[in-house]
Amino acid sequence: MRQDTSDLRSRLRALPVFPGDLPPFEPGTASPDPIDQFVAWLEDALEWRVPLPHAATLATSSADGDVTARTLTLKDVNGRGWWFATRTDGVKYAQLHENPRAALTFLWRDLGRQVRVVGEVISAGPDASAADFLARPPHSRAAALLGTQSAPLSSREEYVRAFEEAKRIIEHSPDAPSPHWEAMILQPRTVEFWATTTTSGQIRLQYTRESESGEWSRTLLWP
Repeated sequence: MRQDTSDLRSRLRALPVFPGDLPPFEPGTASPDPIDQFVAWLEDALEWRVPLPHAATLATSSADGDVTARTLTLKDVNGRGWWFATRTDGVKYAQLHENPRAALTFLWRDLGRQVRVVGEVISAGPDASAADFLARPPHSRAAALLGTQSAPLSSREEYVRAFEEAKRIIEHSPDAPSPHWEAMILQPRTVEFWATTTTSGQIRLQYTRESESGEWSRTLLWP
């Protein structure tokens, strides 16, 4: 028998979405380059001590349209785009190989802000991939060595045994890179900055360009 969800629905509607004190955003004074504008907002998130300001949701799809999304951490952002890393034997990498188009979404609730980045994902190359893997803490490197990502696991005990063995491998060879780790760059074609305000509604500012070397254009969108 299906449970009555009216109480849950009421509780969800009663939850506060954003705090009352929000920073201003004047789209007319935004940077002409969305990467510079993103860095400015990221600095605000760091200054306001927003939890996990580098966390983002990456959405990918296969060639036949199956869509998946997961939360990961931003590794860098520069003139080439937004950087993240992944194993090369999982669903994420397989989908990016079939369809390099992807979307990356950041939500900074405490600031009432969201950033959406859409573009094509490329490899950062073997040197950058090895450097990214070796920059991870030892336990994170050990976790990245385990099994085949997203493959069925027979038991939790099997994982723990493999994790302990991986930690021993990392301790014995701390400078050895993983052959299944790759740094990736999302090269943006569209970047949207969304902000809500305390008294005057929402703001959406979209940057678009036709090619990686093209000029950015800015457009306000109806929320």
